[in-house]
Amino acid sequence: MTTAEPSTAASPVGGPLPTSRYEIVERARALRPALAEDAIEIDATGCDPTRNMRLIGESGLLAVNVPVEFGGVWDGPSFGAWRQVIETLAELAAADGSTGQCFVSTSLVAREIFTAPELDTATKEQLAEELLHQGRRFVASNAETGGTGRVVGRRVPGGLVVSGVKTFNTNSGGGGRDISSVSFALLGPDESLETATRHHALIRLDDPALEAHHDWDNMGQRGTYSQTISYRDVFVPDGWHFPAHHADPYFFCAAMLLHAGLLQGIGEGGLEAALAFVRQLNRPSMPKFGTASQDPLMHRRIGELSSRLAAARALMVNVADELETPGLAVPAEEMAIRGFRAKVASTQAGLEVTSRIHDLTGARSTSNKYRLDRFWRNARVFGSHDSVDAKSAFIGAFDLDGQLPAVPDYIRI
Repeated sequence: MTTAEPSTAASPVGGPLPTSRYEIVERARALRPALAEDAIEIDATGCDPTRNMRLIGESGLLAVNVPVEFGGVWDGPSFGAWRQVIETLAELAAADGSTGQCFVSTSLVAREIFTAPELDTATKEQLAEELLHQGRRFVASNAETGGTGRVVGRRVPGGLVVSGVKTFNTNSGGGGRDISSVSFALLGPDESLETATRHHALIRLDDPALEAHHDWDNMGQRGTYSQTISYRDVFVPDGWHFPAHHADPYFFCAAMLLHAGLLQGIGEGGLEAALAFVRQLNRPSMPKFGTASQDPLMHRRIGELSSRLAAARALMVNVADELETPGLAVPAEEMAIRGFRAKVASTQAGLEVTSRIHDLTGARSTSNKYRLDRFWRNARVFGSHDSVDAKSAFIGAFDLDGQLPAVPDYIRI
């Protein structure tokens, strides 16, 4: 695994910020070819997508994760402009899966930060400024599985200290002044975990009391730099930590749409790369057809894969539109199921397309020169993040009984 270069995301935004949520998607689509240039190296070396994340910041795409009152384009509810977040994500993930997942991390943490009523307004203003004008990156530091137990915090004069190990920290490869949002158990006077309350702390990755382990080396999504981080009595001043609040009732739907957008983008990127290879080689599946353009078997295969992706995208976008105004007609439980369906559809489409593109492109395309297998490896790694079978069972239980099952029975929280 290659050690990432220090973050260069402090460069100012290159040009005026977007003025609408729709402009965000247009900019992401225009940026996609430039982001794809580094995809092979990111996959081959496992390096952080530093340049890609800088370009995303300079293009003003992070404005979709900043509320209007702080200078961004996110308006409305907690998940306002979520369709544009998902469509932007799909464009980024089509260029490079790791870049897309890093964007996901910043998006989720930003929504958590800006909707936290207890967090100081001055802190929110500073972070909005950093997102908009410095391309700041956020890390969702939540997972403790395989670590040393619960990460805990203790109050001290002027703030608190955080200690423990988080085992999954996507988007932490930029280092520097990027921010980790750490969930932890805030201990009370009795020092008991049973009476502890859940909190979040915002910690700079260049804090000397933080140790990054550089241990991420998976077969796919290699540039997400989802490494282990140890927090060794890190001091967090007041104003930079806040109690966890109850999740938005539509959170499950929003989160599943992020999963869908990432797999959808990887699938679309894989098909696009396969088509480019076929056009360049222009070789049919059998000599009798002369060229790829004359080969009806290749046409059929392309049509199947394209249609599968188009159907999944249509469902994903429709659900994202519905999420914009959830209180008008659709209860949170139904929206959660629709989000699960979108995740299942895009995951299955992404996995199928990326696993079948070599049937289309042939043996020559398996060369590491092209690394077309990265699309399947990226899809397979993130598709294993949490069980699609469990999501399908969740959907089936709802369809059968008309009630939302107990979430912890299906999803590890």
